[in-house]
Order: sequence, then C-alpha cells, then structure tokens
Amino acid sequence: MAQHQLRGVLNVIDDCSFKVSQFDMLEGSDVRWWGAVGDHLENLTKGFVVSEQKLNKTYKSDGFVVKLMNNVTWDDINVLAVWDLPMASDFGHVVLRNLTNGTEFLAPLPSLVNGTVIKGNGMPTMFNNCKVLADNYRVRWSLNEEHDVIEIGLEAAIGFLSYMAFGWANPNASSSFMMGGDVTVTGFKEDLSPFADDYFITKYSECMISKDGRVEGVCPDTIYEGSDPVGLVNNTRLVYGQRKDGVSFIRFRKPLKSMDTKYDLQLNQNATMRVIWALGLIKPPDSLRPFYLPQNHGGSYGHLTLNVSEHIDDCLGPLDAEDKQDQDLVIADKKGPLVVSTGPAVFYPNPPNPSKVLYINKKEAPLLRVERGVQVKFSIQAGHDVAFYITSDPLGGNATLRNMSETIYFGGPEAQGVQATPTELVWAPDRNTPDLVYYQSLYAQKMGWKVQVVDAGLPDMYNSSVVLDDQQVTFFWTLAENSISIAARGEKKSGYLAIGFGRGMVNSYAYVGWVDDTGNGKVSTYWIDGRDASNIHPTNENLTHARCKSENGIITMEFTRPLRPSCDLDDKPECNNIVDPTTPLKVIWAMGAQWSDDHLSVRNMHSVTSSRPIRVLLMRGSAEAEEDLRPVLAVHGFMMFLAWGILLPGGILAARYLKHIKGDGWFQIHVYLQYSGLSIVFLGFLFAVAELRGLSFSSLHVKFGMLAIVLAIAQPINAYLRPKKPGAAEEVSSKRRVWEYIHVIVGRGAIVVGIAALITGMKHLGERYGDEDVHRLMWALILWILVGVLTVIYLEYRERKKRRDRISGRSNWVLGSGEEEDTDLLSPSQAMAEKDSGSSDCMEVQLEPMGR
Repeated sequence: MAQHQLRGVLNVIDDCSFKVSQFDMLEGSDVRWWGAVGDHLENLTKGFVVSEQKLNKTYKSDGFVVKLMNNVTWDDINVLAVWDLPMASDFGHVVLRNLTNGTEFLAPLPSLVNGTVIKGNGMPTMFNNCKVLADNYRVRWSLNEEHDVIEIGLEAAIGFLSYMAFGWANPNASSSFMMGGDVTVTGFKEDLSPFADDYFITKYSECMISKDGRVEGVCPDTIYEGSDPVGLVNNTRLVYGQRKDGVSFIRFRKPLKSMDTKYDLQLNQNATMRVIWALGLIKPPDSLRPFYLPQNHGGSYGHLTLNVSEHIDDCLGPLDAEDKQDQDLVIADKKGPLVVSTGPAVFYPNPPNPSKVLYINKKEAPLLRVERGVQVKFSIQAGHDVAFYITSDPLGGNATLRNMSETIYFGGPEAQGVQATPTELVWAPDRNTPDLVYYQSLYAQKMGWKVQVVDAGLPDMYNSSVVLDDQQVTFFWTLAENSISIAARGEKKSGYLAIGFGRGMVNSYAYVGWVDDTGNGKVSTYWIDGRDASNIHPTNENLTHARCKSENGIITMEFTRPLRPSCDLDDKPECNNIVDPTTPLKVIWAMGAQWSDDHLSVRNMHSVTSSRPIRVLLMRGSAEAEEDLRPVLAVHGFMMFLAWGILLPGGILAARYLKHIKGDGWFQIHVYLQYSGLSIVFLGFLFAVAELRGLSFSSLHVKFGMLAIVLAIAQPINAYLRPKKPGAAEEVSSKRRVWEYIHVIVGRGAIVVGIAALITGMKHLGERYGDEDVHRLMWALILWILVGVLTVIYLEYRERKKRRDRISGRSNWVLGSGEEEDTDLLSPSQAMAEKDSGSSDCMEVQLEPMGR
C-alpha cells in the first residue's frame, strides 16, 4: 500500500494473465495496471500500461482476472503497480524480481507461473484475519505460534490527534470490562511518527499521579513500575505505522505469554476471550506526565468475545475517511515571505518521490493556499540545484523534456538561492490563474505539491494582521468606531485554538474556538484567574458574527466585540475587558486537543502555548514582542528604595536628631547621605530610561517619580543659596528664616512624594506582571514605612521631652558658649521661641549654700 488504501493478493495464472483477490482500493481518476523495471521514482515514472483494464471505481474485497496486453510479457515487468496516470501516483505495487527489503524474493519467469501466489509476505498492512469493531475502526491480526507472538494491526478513519486502543479484558470481570484491562494504546506523535505502548486501566479517568506517588487511571505499565530498561513491563513492540488517506494504521507485536504478570494478561490463543477497544483524543506528554494521555473516548468504545486462532474476515472494502487530507497547510498572506527550502522526504503525499523534496516554512511539501489579487513573496533558499516554479504540470521537472506541455505561472531558472543569499520573488495570482496549480523544481520531478488558488481570504477581509509569538498563530483585526472585528488562525493542527488578552493565561480574558462532535464551530469566552480547570470561568461577552471552522486540523475563528462592554465595571469580570485602541493590546495564544462547553478538566489543558505575549498596536497595524522587564525594573526599584527608603530619610533624621554630636558631625552625615541618595536616584532614573527606551508620563508612578526628583534636585540648589548663619548675639534674619522654612518643607515633601513613587511603582509592577512576589514586596514596603514612621514618632517624642525638661529647668544646665549647635532647622519657629525665651524673659535664681 502506498495510498488509496490498496490491499490485495496477486496470483500469476500464466504467461499473459494474473488473478487479483481480496482487492481493496479507494476510487481514483484514471488508474491503470502499470509495469516498470524498478520501484524507484525514475523507473516507475518511465513505466508503461500493461493491461486495458481501468480501475476507476472503489473496490471492496473484489476478485478478478487481468489480461496483459498483447505486446507485454512478464519479462518486461519487474514491478507491477496500480498507477494513477494524471498525477503519476503509485497507489501500491508488487515487486516480482530482485526484491531485497525483507519481502518474498521471487525468481525469474518460470517460478511465476503455475499458480504461484504473491501474498505480500512482510507487507505490514496484510494480515490473515480482520474484525470490524466499529464503522470506522477495525482490528487485523496474524498468529505466529512458532515465535509465540501475535501481530495486531489497528486501523481507523480518525483524526491524527486521536488514539486507537485495543486489548483484553480482565477475565474475572462480569461487568465494567474496562477495569483491570490490559490494552495497547497507539497513535501518532506531533511529528506523525507512530507509537504503541502497554497501558493498564485502574480507573475510568485520565492517568493521574498523586502527591504521594500513587498512580491511577489509564496509565502506561511503565508508570506503575517505574523505569523499564529491559522492556519486560512494556513488551508491546511497534512494527509499522502509517497515516494515509485520513486513515491511521499501526501494526505491533505482543507475546502470548508475558513475563509481566502484574499488568499483562496471559493470552490463550485457543480460548475465546473478551477484548475491549476504544477511540478518542489523545493529549501529548508534558513536564509533569511525560507520556501520552488518552482522553475520554466519548462513546467510541466497546467489547466483544474473540478467539484469535479462528479465521475471521468480515472487513468488506477499505475504510473511507471523510477528511483524507493530512498534509500540512500553509496559507500565504501579504505580510511575510514564504521560505522555500529542501529537506528529506518523510511524509511526501504523492509517491513515488525523490529523497529530497521542497519545504515551505519548514513544512514538508505542504498544501499551499494563495488568494487571487494578493501578492505572495517567496524567499527561495533551496539551493542552486533547485529552480522553483509554479506550473500546471503535477510532476514538474520541465515537462518539455517528457514531450509534454505545461503552463508556467511563476518562477523559472532564475528562482534559485541559498540561505546566505536568498532570492526573493513576488507572485500575484490573478483571476486567470486556475484553482489548482503546482509548485515544483524545474530540474527534478515531484519535489513539490499542490497550490490551491482561492478567492478572498482573511487578509482581504481584515485591515491588519500580525503573527503572534512562535509563528504559530496569525491575528487579524479591523477597528470600527465602537467595536473591533477579530480573527485568529492557527498554523498547526489542533483540536481547539485559544487567544487571550493579558500577559499570561492567568488573569486574562480568553476566546476559545473549536468544532464540536456534531461539526458545529463554536467560539466561547472565559475569564481565567488560575492554573486549574476550576479557574476557567465562562463569561457572557457580547460577541457578534462569531464563527469557527477547521480545515485539515487548522482552526480559524472570527468574532466582533464592542471596544467597551456595556455594563458596570464592578458588575462582572467581563465588564473590565476594555480594548483601548490607543494602548497596546497584549495577546497570547494556546492550542490543545479537546474542548467542550462545560465540565472542563485537565484533559482540556493546552498542549502548546505562546512563550510570551505580543503587544499588538491596533492603531498602527503592527506588533512588537513583550519584553520581560522584571530584571530591569527590579534593579531600578532596588536603587530607588535604597535612595528614598534609606539614604535620604536617614540624612533628614541625622539633621534632626544627631545635633548633640560635638562639632559638625551631624552636618557631615546629613550631607553625605543626601548626596549619596541623590546620586543613586539619578543612576536609577537613567538606568530605567535607557532600558525602557524612553520616558512616558502616562502612569501615576512616573508622575510621582519625576516630581520627587525635581524636589530632590531643588535641595542642593537651596543649600547652595542659603543665607549666612547669624552669630551668637545676632538676630536670625528674615531671609534665613524663609530659607529654613523652604528647606524643611521641600525636603519633607520630597520624601513623601518619593515614598508615594515607591508604592505606585510597586503597584504598577504588580498590574503589569501579576506576580505573587510583587504583592509580598508591596506588603514588605508598607511594613518598612510603618516601622520608619513609628521610629520618627519615638525619636520626636524623646526630643520634645528633652526640650520641655530644658525649658522648665528640670534638666541639668550647662553654661555653654552660646553656639547654636542645638538649633533645629526642621522646626525653626520652635528654636526661635526657645532662644527668645532664654534671652528676653527674666529668670529668678535662688542660690543656696552647699552642705559641707
């Protein structure tokens, strides 16, 4: 099988005919029996039609005899294929000679006649038995009693995000057959590589690991037992896996008698045993659970009795999936160039193919969708041996060399380049461009794939668009007077797409688009205030023109919402979800396997998400990455706290309460602390402005901060202009007194405004990042301020008590020199009152003789 679900058994009858039985094939366009000298691309494309019979219908386990053409003999045919002529496509083939890849080797012609049967021994899709489990699910198997193993193939017409499970029920169970079941869970990883692992069912739930290490649910055997280096616990062996035509197929091998008696059931091939099966969505591994997590099967499950030694084949015809397109989809728009490169052929959609094929935006031979009238820019980096072009020929490689005609719509010999020096070319499909063309290489056949040319798409419907973080989601929007129309399109396959307004998913307003089980697209709104499913709260935003669709697993959702909700801000959470076009809108995204209207649980958690928000400038029609400025703001905040919370208040306290120190020690401390604080303020200010690339006065914090800096700058200027200090017997001049008032008021005002800047700065940091550490730091700052206030109150109380004692005579007076070392610049009126009291009031002193 190469594609179209081709299976069958070939029996060569004689020199000019062969018989085909058990023949399955999905309908093609112009399909013929094809002969070639080899099974590689060059040989198959140079092959020839060997029979007049046309295979232009769907075959369901059919049998018939095919006559070779008169001019064809078996000597000419080394490979017999089922071939689609228009697309040069191999649906499947049998190698009659010189096969070396492990399948049956057949000698030349004499051994091919006389009833020789080619059963496809070694062909991974062929089995001896087949049982229908559901309309879209089958199990195939073959017993190998010689090696005591059973080979099982599971195939289902399901999405690539789904799993297939099959196994044996607990033989002691009379009901609830899933409990205690030994099943193999199979599926495909995100890179479309297959997997098959042993699972054991202890509970009807997703596999959960509790804090005490207890494991329950549908879990891999290895999780119950820890590491499994020798493969005794997980003894399921993957043999082969493919995904073709929308059908998943995985073949694996299990021993009939397992050494793992705890989590594996022993299989008796001669007994009738109950088997269980299920289909459902699967969640990829994460950091907490590094294994694939089968989700609830949603009703696609069952059980039946089966004896694997009995021959059974009730599978009639191939599985026919509704959605057969599994290839990646790349949608071109006018924003960014499409990067054309080359890489290995792994999942090329149109076999046979060369070993190297074209990649677009790092995706292997994707289906490319372009829009008429929209220019598409290509950045060609595929090498000088690849000339990129758009052609009407599905094979490419210059059709004229095959005596064929083609129409070239774009590109040619000049469309080549490398990564260091790419060639950028622009193509504008017009109304005359056919709906289907092909991108190929001019120098080699079948390196590219299809180009769908469609009318009007999202880029034409919306005024602006940007690509969000990690290049996985495109965000479109159009602004109106009172509303905004938004669309979001994923660039990879998923079960749902979510975008959110906020720095992270926590404390964000989310919009989730998905397609439910009935095929209806839905868009729902949520307020998220935590990391658990219980923290996702549905909201009732006024969305209009909401729709969602899924094409080949690519989710696109659209909706229109008012810029300002029509409700009170404190009424509901969604009332605060205001979109201000003049303010950057922080947008994040997430994708996952499954979503639903209600009963959200851990299985609805995203599998991939943006690593940081993108700041979308709605008015400009552009975007910029949201930088994590917390380290910058942390350094800025620490410097400002050191200045406004320690040094500058310390300088004021020194001037107020350290004047009892002899000499001018208090003054030196005051000056050194103030200038040190001012220096740190300037450094913190310049650091923040440089890292934030500018200064904006839009926030209260910046306004307080700038006012505090202006007041702080005024203090050294004020000190430089201070009037001369009066002598011992001189009156204080009015200029000196005014200066003292200004110095005190500006200094105290600078401290108050500086502390306000600290608090608003912490509040601004919390609103921007919402970290719990910010809230703790805010309380620590408030506590520090309270301690400072209480300390000042205590020192002020002691100072005033000392002065009262001094005035009333209860203190021990020392007749000094009359110098003003006790003058209080912070309370000049009080100081002058004390001075006037001592100089103008008469004091009566009674002298008594000392006792001897």
